[in-house]
Amino acid sequence: MKTQVRALVVGGGAVGASIAYHLAKAGWEDVMLLERDELTSGSTWHAAGLLPLFNMSYATTHIHKYSVDFYKTLEAETGLNAGFSICGNLRMAQTQERMDEYMLYSSVAETADVYHEFLTPNEIKERWPMVRTDDLKGALFHPQDGYINPADVTQAMAKGARQRGVMIERKWQVDGYKWMGDHWDVTVTKMVEKGGNLVPSDEQVVISAEHVVTATGNHAQRTAKLLGIKIPAIPVEHQFIVTEPDPALQAYRAAGNPEHPVLRDADAKWYVREERGGWILGPYERGAPARFEYGVPDSFRADLFPLDLERIEEEYMSMIHRIPSSETVGLKDDFNGPICYTPDGNPLVGPAPGLRNMWLAEGFSFGITAAGGTGYYLAQLMTQGEAEIDMASLDPKRYGSWMTTEYAARKNEECYEHVFILHHPDEEREACRPLRTAPNYDAQKALGAQFGQVNGWERPNYYGPLDAADNFDHDSRSFRRGEWWQYAVEEAKAIRETAGIIDATAFTKHLVRGPGATAFLDHFTCNKLPNVGRINLTYALTDAGTTRTEYTIVRLKENEYYLISAGAWTDYDGDFLKKSAEDFMGNGGGYIDIHDITTQWGVFALAGPNSRAILKELVKDADPDTVLGNKRFPWLSYRDIELGMCPVRAVRVAYTGELGWELHHPIEMGRYLWNQLMEAGAKHGLKPVGARAQNWLRQEKSYRAFGNELGRDATPAEAGLDRFIDLSKEFNGKQAMLDTGIRSKCVTLLIDGPADADPWGKEALRDMDGNYVGRLTSGGYSVAFGKQIGMGYVKPEMAAEGTKLQVKIMGQLWDCVITEDSPYDPTNAVIRKDG
Repeated sequence: MKTQVRALVVGGGAVGASIAYHLAKAGWEDVMLLERDELTSGSTWHAAGLLPLFNMSYATTHIHKYSVDFYKTLEAETGLNAGFSICGNLRMAQTQERMDEYMLYSSVAETADVYHEFLTPNEIKERWPMVRTDDLKGALFHPQDGYINPADVTQAMAKGARQRGVMIERKWQVDGYKWMGDHWDVTVTKMVEKGGNLVPSDEQVVISAEHVVTATGNHAQRTAKLLGIKIPAIPVEHQFIVTEPDPALQAYRAAGNPEHPVLRDADAKWYVREERGGWILGPYERGAPARFEYGVPDSFRADLFPLDLERIEEEYMSMIHRIPSSETVGLKDDFNGPICYTPDGNPLVGPAPGLRNMWLAEGFSFGITAAGGTGYYLAQLMTQGEAEIDMASLDPKRYGSWMTTEYAARKNEECYEHVFILHHPDEEREACRPLRTAPNYDAQKALGAQFGQVNGWERPNYYGPLDAADNFDHDSRSFRRGEWWQYAVEEAKAIRETAGIIDATAFTKHLVRGPGATAFLDHFTCNKLPNVGRINLTYALTDAGTTRTEYTIVRLKENEYYLISAGAWTDYDGDFLKKSAEDFMGNGGGYIDIHDITTQWGVFALAGPNSRAILKELVKDADPDTVLGNKRFPWLSYRDIELGMCPVRAVRVAYTGELGWELHHPIEMGRYLWNQLMEAGAKHGLKPVGARAQNWLRQEKSYRAFGNELGRDATPAEAGLDRFIDLSKEFNGKQAMLDTGIRSKCVTLLIDGPADADPWGKEALRDMDGNYVGRLTSGGYSVAFGKQIGMGYVKPEMAAEGTKLQVKIMGQLWDCVITEDSPYDPTNAVIRKDG
């Protein structure tokens, strides 16, 4: 066995085989795949092999589409039939709300060029008369997907990998990883059969690998321990049953009818497909437990758990309701095996936190569907530096160091249960909450706050009725305008007309200081660094020239900086920041000290025409009349002030585009400061405001948001951020950004949309001739203009102000127009107002 390789892939399931294949296809030589048992012996062997194209995520939709297209090519390349049955996928709806979900998905699908159709109950009955349709509203049909044999497609990818030079070694278990500065030394042990178990032998080898990829499936917790990191991928039981042959189905097929599509009754929480004249039922029931929270027992190989038929009785009876002929058919076989999940259902794909050249591909609940695309896009990340799509939503570092085994296990169980639950864009799941709370959580709750969770933090989304029932937010959710909408409108109006206060404590905050800090940040970001006492908005770029992180940089001292970035991405930003600083120092740069101080500082954003008057009630200064005026405290500056007894690092900036300040304070004083502000603001019309109103308001100012308009698939220039790019200096990613040019352009649109729905930032954009020209990345309602608003990307030739387009909302096309950047207060007169 070779002991020096360029890339070592650990795990021989579908995901690992795909990664090895695509690395070799991308041109890498000396790629090796290790499997501790036999290929496909993890979750792959008992997977149902479904290939659903349906997904609300732009990135995941691309991954699934690539897989479906790629699997169709494998037989021609390898000579092995992957067992792909292109029978289609029929996703039925019992309610109008489910049809609304499908209509929103339809717009997402258009942005990824995924073909689909809508069918009426009568059309379903005409095509598939065995399916009961009298209680359906309709269905979404993907004729180009279906199901595949998991073992066959894995073996086909493995053969394709071997043909491209990949070495595949079975019965080798990884027992240690050690970073040697420029490569990994990986200790592996030969596994042998003993009494039906797989046990380690005395034979050990150390493999030197420049890069390592872990695709260890159910063994992710063991991998985490070996690497000294946290991986919130824990399996959950998934069971499916296989029936005896159904005589009615056999007669239907014998008459020359085609195979049924994979049937999904989402409201009944199951999928069904044909299997050798009978049916396979796969439910996603309540109460499925997480397993192997601390690792897979050595005795567990290609094994299963006992079936729990009582747990799936409701789903079984609903299958009989939907396919009446199945009522008299007996059960032939059953499976109950571990399928890995993560708290949000997305896999963990990308660089491991804190480690170099270590890549994770873990937590795949739909591993067969995602395997092909994961291998393709991860190979791009590894060989080219970036993928053609933004992979941030799958990055392992989206979960922070606060993550625990208990949290991951319980959230993964919830995620399993929610596979077929309506996925409202305004959904907030309840499990494991509240967990991370600011000191004023209870005070906000008493004011009617309905919370969302961001990186574990509780953050008010909006303030509803004071006497709201516990299920108010749950029942307010909708694909259209939910019950919460009216409250967000009033909050947005308050900031435009009087004043509002937003809890922004979840903001990520880093302190960067030391003799090398200035030189490092100057090269790390693309804008000029601010002077002491000033702030700048700036961007850290990837090596490919795209946007990696957005920062507000506050310069505290000559070589001391306070960096503020998105609250959802604390570890994602911190890992990149620290690794970049290590590289800088390793190349001879001065010493840099970096601290994550997110949990030390609370933040209130106070904004609105009356915000200065409110602060004047509290500020303690020798000359309180001038301390908040433009001369002493200009826009885009910071000052250390005192509000009552609370020391505050006040930053004159407002994400809502109004006169305002961010009030950064010692987090332990948050309760005191909140009470002071609310009391002082009472006579000035101060209203607590949630994140949803803030999201609408920032779009009126064309303020880009990370994860929406800003990401690793577009450069700052494409995002229209030229004023924040200093081309007179050198910075990381500069030349790559210039070489990329402008492939698409970020724009703001005002929309004449429906009376009961707003865009969510997932919708397709078309020109007036019906041609696809771009997509929205944000959406909502504008109180300033009294209509829907959105931001997104269009082809450069379509980006001119005044260009008329159409946006697809709830299945219909609605007129919209590209407006000027920052349509509300385009000259920033409101933000700069003196007083």
